[in-house]
This record gives sequence, structure tokens and C-alpha cells, in this order.
Amino acid sequence: MVERLDKIKELKHFMNKDVIKVVTGFRRSGKSTLFKLFIEYLLKSGIEQDSIISINLEDPSNDFDNYKILYDYITKKVSNNKKYYVFLDEIQNIRNFEKAIDGLNLNKQIDIYVTGSNANLLSGELATLLSGRYVEIKMLPYSFKEFLLAYDNKSLDERKKFEVYFTNGGMPGNVEFIDEEVSYKYLDGVFSTVVYKDIMQRIKVSDKILMESIIKYLSSIIGSFTNIKNISDYLTSNNYKTTNHTVEKYVNAFVESFLFYKVDTYDLDGKQILKRNYKYYIVDTGFINYLFGKSSNKNYGYILENIVFLELKRRFNEVYAVRTRNGEVDFIAKNNSDIEYYQVSYRTDNENTLSRELAPLQTIKDNYKKTLLTMDDLPDTDFDGIVRTNLVKWLTR
Repeated sequence: MVERLDKIKELKHFMNKDVIKVVTGFRRSGKSTLFKLFIEYLLKSGIEQDSIISINLEDPSNDFDNYKILYDYITKKVSNNKKYYVFLDEIQNIRNFEKAIDGLNLNKQIDIYVTGSNANLLSGELATLLSGRYVEIKMLPYSFKEFLLAYDNKSLDERKKFEVYFTNGGMPGNVEFIDEEVSYKYLDGVFSTVVYKDIMQRIKVSDKILMESIIKYLSSIIGSFTNIKNISDYLTSNNYKTTNHTVEKYVNAFVESFLFYKVDTYDLDGKQILKRNYKYYIVDTGFINYLFGKSSNKNYGYILENIVFLELKRRFNEVYAVRTRNGEVDFIAKNNSDIEYYQVSYRTDNENTLSRELAPLQTIKDNYKKTLLTMDDLPDTDFDGIVRTNLVKWLTR
């Protein structure tokens, strides 16, 4: 079990602070395990077991029909003489859950931690009720560095392990499956739960085939600029009956469930976010192999770009695609005043390819860090301030 120390650190930082700790992310990305690890930390710190109330709201034995029953159940366990730590896993399964959280938060004896697998968890009424009183901790599947800690196969070197990560992805429950067929079955179970249980039921999907076609199309154009109209036009040209409104509803549901991330475009010349074109990246590259099989490996470059995007999401607060007057740069990443640019290419050992990949970065005249990530087995090289570095080594730094 990988400890996810950065997330544990965040929970420790906000422990006993008057904010609700909300852990969000894709199903089975490690949210429940994070709670188990943090509860272990509390117990080792001297917190008594009966001061910890942990409820998995996906467990059928926890039959809470509505927020009031859940609220009453917890408050009856709270006495007047000590602090309690309440963990509510997959809180979105309770109708009007925000009322229970708001009520519990009024009791200063209770320190609240919740998880959810839907981005809507922090929108609407909950955001209004808890304005300024919650912090969001975002979970993703394993990074490659975490994958190396979890993947116990000493017969493979780091590069070979990366090939497994590239193909099977970093879903925590999938790491133990070396065999691609077994990995496929695991990913199929996760995919079916998210798509056919969560999404279809929540937005009342009437056309399953259309929904699956949109998912496959988004997965096939990773790293390409698009918009709802483009997606709708593609489907119409392939004889699907749909509208922009329907496509937008489905795509929004994929983003809300964290199956895909929508990346806005930053116009470097105008210093503004463009709202008409954006890119989509999938939550785990294992799903690309699941959807397309071995043929997906032909698109090595865009899968690498997807892996880099997810890593930048872990390291930075904001990640955008970049357009300039003279071309495109894959990513600009920001942490407050810290800004970095990233270009991703499979190989640059050909001079023409190298020149093409460097060109967009060379047009940017500011002094922020610029990096070209490739799979070339070469030492780091500086091209007038642009550093070419090996992508696998960068992932482990």
C-alpha cells in the first residue's frame, strides 16, 4: 500500500481546523485508502478508537435513506467531553447530504472528512452552505513514482516498468495485475461502474451507444483542440442522431465524474483564457488500452502527453494548453507566480523533429522555465534556455 504522503500531509495540516476536508477524485483512485491511512495515523497519535466515526456510504449495511438519519446516527455517538473525527466515504450517495454536513459542522467537537466521486459535490447548495468553510484535496491514480513503490516486479528495470504503467495505467487496484488480460477485466469493472451506474443513472442517459461513442471519440483525440460543436459534427457525420445540447450534457457528466479533464486554452499573446477551444485528457491511460486494445500503442505520443498532463495536475495548481501567434505549446503550468512551459514529444533524435518541437518554445520570450520532455535516452541538453530531458526520469524527480 502506497502511503500517498503528500495527501496525508494535507490532511494533517487541516486537522482540527474549522474547515471540512473534502477529498475528491475518480472512483477507486485511492480516496478510501487515504482515509484508512489517516485513521491509522490518528490512532498512532493517541486518538482513541471510539473517537473515530468512519462510515462507507457505499456499503449496503450502512442503510441511511436520507441526511437526517445519517445526522442523527452520528450525533448520538458524540458525547460532550472530547473531540470526534468523522469520516464519510462517498457522501454523494445520501440525498441532501449537504444538510447533514452543515449541521455536523456546527458542532465544534466534530472534525469532518468526506470523499466524493463527483465534481458536483462542491457546487450548488453545498458550495453556498459551506462557502469558505471547506478545503478540497484532489486525488488522482498513482503517479509513476508511486507506481514504482507499489509495483513489485524486481525483474524489470525502470524503463520496462514504465511500459507497464503506460499500458495498464496507475489505478491503485490495478497495479498488482501484470497480465494485460487480468488488468483489462479490472478496468472493465471500474469503467462499467462509473459509466453505466454513476453517469447513466445520474443524467438518465437514453442512448447508451451514443454515450459510448462520445467516450471513445474523446479518448481518440487526446491532446487535440476541440469543442462541443466539433464533437457533435463528428458524430453526425458518422450517422449518430444527436444535438450539441445532448453532447454537451454527456461530456459535462464525464468531466464531473473525473473520467476526463477539460483543459482550457491560454492565449499567450492576449494573456487570457480562450473559451471556444479546449483539450480533454483521460483520468488514467489504462482506459485507453481498455477501449482500443493494442492498437492504442500506435498513438504513443498522445498517451505520453496524457501522462505528462496528469503529472502536472499533481504538481501545479493550474494547467492550460497554450496557443501563441506562432504555434502551440502543450502546457503552461502555474503555482501562484511560478510558471513553467512543457512540450512533449516521443522522439527528437531527428534534427527536423527536434527543430519542430523547439520552435513553439523558442517564440516565448519570457524567462520562465521551458522543458521539452521526450523518450530519448540522452542526457539533459540545454538549447538556449530550453532543457530537453528524458520523460521517465522527469516523472521520478
